[in-house]
Amino acid sequence: MVGSSSRLSDTAESPARDLPPIRRADRGMPVLGRALDYARSPMVMFERQWDHYGEITPIRMIGRTWVVALGPDACEEILLNRSKAFANGPAWTYVVGPFFRRGLMFLDFDEHLLHRRIMQQAFARARLDAYTTAMHPAIETALEKWGSTKGFKAYPALKQLTLSIATDTFMGGAPDTTPAEMDRINRAFIDCVQSAAGIVRLDIPLTRWGRAHRGRRRLERFFRHYLPSRRATRTDDLFSVLCHIESEAGERFSDDDVVNHMIFLLMAAHDTSTSTLSAMLQYLGQHPDWQQRCRDESLALGPRPALAELEALESLDLVMKECLRLRPPVPVVVRRSMTDVEVRGIRIPAGTDVVVTPQFSHMMDAYWTDPQRFDPERFGPERREDRSHHYAWEPFGGGVHKCLGMHFAGGEVKAVMHHLLRGYEWRVDPGYVAPINNHSLPFPSDGQPIDLVRR
Repeated sequence: MVGSSSRLSDTAESPARDLPPIRRADRGMPVLGRALDYARSPMVMFERQWDHYGEITPIRMIGRTWVVALGPDACEEILLNRSKAFANGPAWTYVVGPFFRRGLMFLDFDEHLLHRRIMQQAFARARLDAYTTAMHPAIETALEKWGSTKGFKAYPALKQLTLSIATDTFMGGAPDTTPAEMDRINRAFIDCVQSAAGIVRLDIPLTRWGRAHRGRRRLERFFRHYLPSRRATRTDDLFSVLCHIESEAGERFSDDDVVNHMIFLLMAAHDTSTSTLSAMLQYLGQHPDWQQRCRDESLALGPRPALAELEALESLDLVMKECLRLRPPVPVVVRRSMTDVEVRGIRIPAGTDVVVTPQFSHMMDAYWTDPQRFDPERFGPERREDRSHHYAWEPFGGGVHKCLGMHFAGGEVKAVMHHLLRGYEWRVDPGYVAPINNHSLPFPSDGQPIDLVRR
């Protein structure tokens, strides 16, 4: 194991070096560059870049040169951003365009801090407790529709479930929206996320960006329809909270702010949770001993535990952390350098888009024992491999942009798994390897089949 002391740059007193030139063989296809290599296997591509270039590596993707930061030292420097040289908004705008504009992830510096400070009230402990209480009925209703099925497609069922939870918990429900319309809302979120893989980045029909523009318009209509009622009444759902909370100086969110934050938050709340739940179902299905160990702890609780009780589910917590390591819902994040800046002894020019790679750090032999293996005990108190480096495990990012909803997400995932463990058993072939679609946020392209049996 490499200790955290290795985080000190060994090039700090040396003059900065320019980025190494991209080898001819590494330039990839015209226009696309290495985009197809990333889609096939991000880890294979990252490992090749690490072997050829080291921690700070140039790469051609979608018609431009990016810089890829590999390893926890480089990721830490960029995410902590002590020099304030890196910004989120310009980089994410290039990746997913206007579809999540003005969401918290797209804001920077003073504006980001203001919005985050106001929004933190929506994720205070008392409100997290209330959200957890509100989740249980939605989970129970959705899981009642699941039956004993061989080859049950877990991923789309989980995505529908987490969107239902997000709608009930974050919005207080959508009572006059039909199931068919909710399916279209789900499709709109998918289209906006998948815009990341768009080649033609214009609002043209039949293209990824064309579908995403149409999806964004549908999402705006959906939230603006409910906005007046949420402004008019105070309830415990997040939508209402965002309509009424204010800073100590009396600053409040405008209608546009509320809509923009709701679109981003609902995407983040259900897409990332779906990914984590899907991975947990796979690995628990392949490791029945861990499945039963988690079930025993859930059976010792009541059917609707409070957030503190869910947080105390030790085995489930270990499994969740290991699945976040093996399959992080957001495997890379992006930044743009706003000034010339030095990272790990390499000079990065202003205007460069940078890819930060938590997924690569999660699989490095230097920090993890047999990193390819499912081994939740690595997070246990006797080992704590995640402490081998502050940024060895970073599924929620770091710095001022660290995920604001990480505790909500943990409670949601554990609540769903608690109900699944009490109500079902499932099995996954030990040799199964999920075929991951990496064009945007990763998901299993086969729907994540499991053999599900109601208990």
